Amino acid sequence: MIEESVAAPPVLVRYGRNPDGRDFVVGDIHGMFYHLEVLLEDIRFDTTRDRLFSVGDLVDRGPYSADAIKWLDKPWFIACRGNHEQFAIDSLNPEQLDMWVKHNGGGWWTELSEDEQDTFRKRFSELPLAIEVDTESGVVGIVHADVPPLITWDRFVDLLEGRNQDAMFYAMWSRNRVSGNSSALPVTGRVERVYCGHTPIRETLSFDNVYFIDTGAVYSSEGYRDARLTIVQIHPVRHREYAINTFNERR
Repeated sequence: MIEESVAAPPVLVRYGRNPDGRDFVVGDIHGMFYHLEVLLEDIRFDTTRDRLFSVGDLVDRGPYSADAIKWLDKPWFIACRGNHEQFAIDSLNPEQLDMWVKHNGGGWWTELSEDEQDTFRKRFSELPLAIEVDTESGVVGIVHADVPPLITWDRFVDLLEGRNQDAMFYAMWSRNRVSGNSSALPVTGRVERVYCGHTPIRETLSFDNVYFIDTGAVYSSEGYRDARLTIVQIHPVRHREYAINTFNERR
């Protein structure tokens, strides 16, 4: 008997231009979905026309991590994979599970049934490592952590599609650009600009055409008074930021 092969999920997904509505990208959510709902209400998000893209890290540390599946079921919500989704995917490894639960906010995972855990692993493994969105001002790239220095976006995508381990690690884990350990040159190729999360920062940062938008929403629980969840409109307006302070709006 010949077993049918199952195609691996795509590492890049491309989205055409939104002709009727707005497009937004949101920084690391980490289970702060209540605040995301409030912020979407504030910006009058229209679920029939608008789209919301995520840089990943939907779960861990925040109170509503288990709601991530509900959000992934929304047709207008599109996420790429972050390192915290990768923690869940790798959780069948006992050492990885122990490290995640004890040190990286995965305590919520232990409250799920095995079937629920299997569902999360499957859905997270289907998330791409990079997203492209055609906008009024050009193609926007979205990746969780960063793009390697001195290569084009096109080359980066080629490496991801070839399952190059270094490129995949960079996409989910690197902090080199933010920490000053790599080139701050723009990302060239078919993208006009790139949005990343992963590294919590007090204010959004841009290094030429690379924007970092994880403003530490989940750290309100640790007394961080400037903790904010940030959303950026990327179409048809090129770049307009909105945020909610999660310390003052704690729930």
